[in-house]
Amino acid sequence: MAKKNKAQFVQDIADIKEDFPQWYTDVVIKTELVDYGPVKGSMVIRPYGYSIWENIQRELDTRFKETGHQNAYFPMLIPYSFLTREKNHIEGFAPEVALVTHYGEEELAEKLVVRPTSETIVCEMYKKWVKSYRDLPVLINQWANVFRCEKTTRPFLRTSEFLWQEGHTLHRTHEEALEETLKMLGVYEEFMKNVLAVPVLTGRKSEKEKFAGANATYSMEAMMLDGKSLQAGTSHDLGTNFAKGFEIKYLDSDGEHKMPYQTSWGVSTRLIGALIMAHGDQRGLALPPRVAPIQAIVIPIASHKEGVVDKADELYNELKVAGIRADRDYSDNSPGWKFNEWEMKGVPLRVEQGPRDIENGVVQIFRRDTCEKVEVARENIAETVTLLLEEVHENMYNKAKHFLETHIQVAENIEDMKDILDNQCFVKTMWCGDPECELKIKEMYQASARVMPFDQTPVGTKCVACGKVHTEETPLNTIYFARAY
Repeated sequence: MAKKNKAQFVQDIADIKEDFPQWYTDVVIKTELVDYGPVKGSMVIRPYGYSIWENIQRELDTRFKETGHQNAYFPMLIPYSFLTREKNHIEGFAPEVALVTHYGEEELAEKLVVRPTSETIVCEMYKKWVKSYRDLPVLINQWANVFRCEKTTRPFLRTSEFLWQEGHTLHRTHEEALEETLKMLGVYEEFMKNVLAVPVLTGRKSEKEKFAGANATYSMEAMMLDGKSLQAGTSHDLGTNFAKGFEIKYLDSDGEHKMPYQTSWGVSTRLIGALIMAHGDQRGLALPPRVAPIQAIVIPIASHKEGVVDKADELYNELKVAGIRADRDYSDNSPGWKFNEWEMKGVPLRVEQGPRDIENGVVQIFRRDTCEKVEVARENIAETVTLLLEEVHENMYNKAKHFLETHIQVAENIEDMKDILDNQCFVKTMWCGDPECELKIKEMYQASARVMPFDQTPVGTKCVACGKVHTEETPLNTIYFARAY
């Protein structure tokens, strides 16, 4: 029978219910995911945190290549004039760009931008590479860092420099580009479910919230445990906006020169923040098995007794051979200290074995997702652990999905929105599409338009802000509003 673990919680982490932002900061620092860099707004990703990012990279990169994309790398420094070639793009990013004005003591004739995103430099190269319809489609992704001058920062969620991937593709028709845009959003959604165990809401962004220079932006929004939304990834239909600015043209099969249609899409190290705030608890991290740096930690009990460490080695080696990311803790810390430490670091399974367990041919396994300990047979331990890791993932996803579904409420008027938001829920409602109504809600409740779902089944008959009536001739938008990171 499963038993609840009664080990004392870590004491120097803020109360998750009383001070969620401080809890988050305490967790990322205490578990050695990151540390603060010497430059304001920067972070140093420590090995444990970077290992999570490597696992995210590996999972996503496999998916990108399965959908026909190739990796490339583009320069970090971009001529400032490139940004000005797409009006909305420069207006959207101008406040955030960092400029390089000198090489040593020599002032540059043209300032350089440390990339906030790479559409402009990518387009400059695509102009050289794409000459014929036979050169299309172009399906390229890059793994890179970007820099944006952020005033308010928090590790992983919003830092001046962060790591990400950005896909940049060109297509002959708008239909092909839109198909790509939505396909990659679907790749992200599947990844969130099957790797990070985080359910998301997907759909189209409002005009105000879309990417600077895009025709349309589609996003996935994840709900954090404090009821706030985190934009976890975006996919943009860029139309021919950048192609016009950079004069990208190709000779089509009909002998005419045409402009290709473009997409871009990306996720970043912000995903680590998402999994922390979607799965964590008062004990600290709770990591989904498929990205956890350590999936199972082996801890011998009474390791001073003869044969205990040897048996622990056997356990560890058997798990490693089976492809499980296992580690072992043979330190001289007390068992209680070790339990707290690895629970705080979010390791999905803790595998314990002491003299009595060895004698009885059993192993004790603690599940981080349920905080329960189960006794299993020592025989076929690798198979047992593999199955348990799958159970942990499914349970974590179902728990997060239940939380999301029970924290969405419908509002039919603007007054109802306050209580819903204050109760740490998303608001699902109707909106006329007027930016003034969007702004009104933001000013009143500090809530923004998150996403208009693909399923536009109405949940009311009038705009929540202005009262405009929904009709077949003038349909309203079904939309989610939430406070957000």
